Amino acid sequence: MSGDKNAPNPKPGDGLRSLRSTMLFRAVNYELYVKPNAVIMALGVVAMTGCAGYIYYMRSKYEGMGYYSAIEGDGKETFKKRTSKWND
Repeated sequence: MSGDKNAPNPKPGDGLRSLRSTMLFRAVNYELYVKPNAVIMALGVVAMTGCAGYIYYMRSKYEGMGYYSAIEGDGKETFKKRTSKWND
């Protein structure tokens, strides 16, 4: 490191940012080199919670209509209408 003026001066907590690496490695592993962004993280949490809530809502809606989830022979999950042998 003697005589290298462009060498970064590593500080505690810098992690991978202080090491020398190629631009390809930095492009592929982008999340290792950027600082955390609370706004983007909050938007991601809201989006994931919304998706999970929607799935829960749709599943409860179908179950309330009298459908149940059944696993087919090929492993695919389908919703089938509940039937009773007493009504036949």
